[in-house]
Amino acid sequence: MPSGKLAKTLYKLIDFLSTNSLVYKVYEGRLRRQISNGNLPEHIGIILDGNRRWARERGLPPWAGHEIGADRVEEVLEWCWELGIKAVTLYVFSTENFQRSREEVEKIMEIVENKLRKMLQSDRVHEVRVRVKAIGRLEFLPESVREVLRELEEATKDYDSHYLNIAIAYGGRAEIVDAVRKIVEKARAGEIAPEDVDEGVIEEYLYTSHLPKPELDLVIRTSGEERLSNFLLWQCAYSELVFLDVYWPDFRKIDLWRAIRTYQQRVRRFGA
Repeated sequence: MPSGKLAKTLYKLIDFLSTNSLVYKVYEGRLRRQISNGNLPEHIGIILDGNRRWARERGLPPWAGHEIGADRVEEVLEWCWELGIKAVTLYVFSTENFQRSREEVEKIMEIVENKLRKMLQSDRVHEVRVRVKAIGRLEFLPESVREVLRELEEATKDYDSHYLNIAIAYGGRAEIVDAVRKIVEKARAGEIAPEDVDEGVIEEYLYTSHLPKPELDLVIRTSGEERLSNFLLWQCAYSELVFLDVYWPDFRKIDLWRAIRTYQQRVRRFGA
């Protein structure tokens, strides 16, 4: 079995060859033309699932899948910006993921920190004017990860062309609990009356309150699993859900285009 570094190199070569074939390029162009004439989602959420299974099937340690998956994130963000998607929220690491082995969690945090530092040093974020924000119970993260997240948020706080939300140490129920606690504190201080609490007030205290459109139009989950797994439960109330039978490291541009085409083909009634 090849080493992790060799396996990564071989994978990238195979991926490059397959996505640059004539058949692939023709199909990609056809999809692009189809979706360019329809309504695009303003806010997409992506559950990055299948990294460990991708690695296991190749005889690699689980963090090898996370590393390839982190590389894929860079490409997917470019595809979204290319299409004009306003906001993207990535489900990177849940509160439940801390139950994994200490070695795996440490490796994942190392990968996350390295990618964040690369983003901080990149001119691309500033060219596209992307506001980056971490959402979750960030106090659970290593201090070095929290520090680079603070630097990224500070460096991009004035941008509003695009939004990138990194859901890390995140749980949808925890988010709602945190919002309720803040509202209760306001009520105790006499700053808000209980009868004034409505959906709008609750949304002001969610992690996504900084977004022009907190609600998710489209949620994409890879790996074939068909559940939300505690992802943005409030914001997903009327989202279109697309579940793809492909592991996150194998996610391609045509998978994103097809998910958006599926979104465009659905009739959104919002309960009406």
